[in-house]
Amino acid sequence: MNDLLKEFDMAEEVVYGKNLPEAYHKALLALEEDGQVTDCRDWNCRQKEVSMTMCVAEPLSEPMISKCFIGGPKELEQYRQEMLYGILDFEVEKGNWAYTYHQRYADQIPFIVEELKRNPSSRRAVMTVRDKQADMGSDDPACLQHIQYFIRENRLCCKVLFRSNDACKAAFMNAFALIMLQKSIADKLGVSMGSYTHRANSFHCYDKDFDLLDGYVKRIRKSIEEDDPDEVCFDYVDGWDEMMEDAKPSIAAQVEELKKN
Repeated sequence: MNDLLKEFDMAEEVVYGKNLPEAYHKALLALEEDGQVTDCRDWNCRQKEVSMTMCVAEPLSEPMISKCFIGGPKELEQYRQEMLYGILDFEVEKGNWAYTYHQRYADQIPFIVEELKRNPSSRRAVMTVRDKQADMGSDDPACLQHIQYFIRENRLCCKVLFRSNDACKAAFMNAFALIMLQKSIADKLGVSMGSYTHRANSFHCYDKDFDLLDGYVKRIRKSIEEDDPDEVCFDYVDGWDEMMEDAKPSIAAQVEELKKN
């Protein structure tokens, strides 16, 4: 940690990567090296925390999949479907969940498309996820706060803000699914994909997961020392995309079973 960074009450980190795993792995390294251990009274634990901005220059460039996250192809595909298609929105309707991200932003997507068609240089293409009335009184308010899109150089750029982001168990899946959402909107607009920027005001790891973070960091450092990206990454195209496709029938069956209960 440099001397100036030590003067901040909350460490500020900005990392850059050509692809998502490169940026995400740099973020995990920064959390391990510069994170400050603080109380987290809402969950009766301690946490290691920084404020993090991950900047991904080419979100669809390979490798797209990190080995440093909890889950496999099925879990990632289910989360992608939750974010893009709202496959679990019915849980809100049934009263089991207070919200899903998709349920909160889905009806705003047409505005995003219409606004950027109206004015490709617009700075108004913002989707709000936070619900002021619901979240102020909630024990589990939405972590994702808003998503903003820009068209620059005929490319769709996306910038998201999280108030809170679990670095080891959520951040990669969040970012991957939001990149897939960015791609779907870029396709609707007929433009190419631009950069993806992921801001988490609290990018953290809970004390029960400190060993998990340590394991990820050791694996990342080993891949750097040995110049072996395969140690920590998978390709998405002609790799994980096929495994995620294979998982779709199982996911659909599970969703139908949940709807019955």
